[in-house]
Amino acid sequence: MGVDAAVLFGAKASEAHERFLDDRRGAFRSLTNPFGVPEAARVVVEEPTEAFRHSMGWKRNVTATVFWVGEDATENNPTPNKASAWDQNWQATFGGYDHPELRNGFSPQGFEPSLNPFYIALPYNDIGKDGRHRPEASEVIPWFWQAYRGDSVSVCKGRWVAIHHQGRVCYAQWEDVGPFEVDHFQYVFGKEAPRPNRNHAAGIDVSPAVRDFLRLRSGAPVEWRFVEEDEVVAGPWRAWASQPQLPRR
Repeated sequence: MGVDAAVLFGAKASEAHERFLDDRRGAFRSLTNPFGVPEAARVVVEEPTEAFRHSMGWKRNVTATVFWVGEDATENNPTPNKASAWDQNWQATFGGYDHPELRNGFSPQGFEPSLNPFYIALPYNDIGKDGRHRPEASEVIPWFWQAYRGDSVSVCKGRWVAIHHQGRVCYAQWEDVGPFEVDHFQYVFGKEAPRPNRNHAAGIDVSPAVRDFLRLRSGAPVEWRFVEEDEVVAGPWRAWASQPQLPRR
């Protein structure tokens, strides 16, 4: 056999051998991964902002009541507001008593607040009595993992909402829990209506600044929805927009 013929024969034999091995590998797939090690996971990153924007619509015809930092307990407000659900020194952190009648524009008279005077309360607390997030929190709060900072840190505090009343839209931050309820996630993040209560099934508490901007009275119906910070339009609330969780310096 000449040299060229030998080379050609060797190449064909090698090719046939490879085909044979491929056939055997196909027949015994488990041998290619004898220890059952899975393939490397493919990470799929979904943009949370866009998913959130499409999932959280307006809550309509919700009764709004007015509350304020430092408010004493009353029949219709059984919990005093010197502390909030997430700040035991809320009045001190705010900078004083947010008097509902003595006003300087949208701020209380006599001092400049250290926190946004445009604030609201909704009837859900993501932190339970044990200081940890409620069991359902990570499943029902759309931005939970985006905002998660540890067991004892609320992912709801400081969240922005838009509130509409008779053609006017105000933006405010979630700073307390109420009215009355603390666990109604089916309403806050779902489609249920607010639960019945002594304030005509009120489903949102708004601050004096929100009240004045929207020109509403306590007990009026509003619409509201969650918004991302980059959706918050220009307005008197924007002075506090850069650090939603922290007091202004």
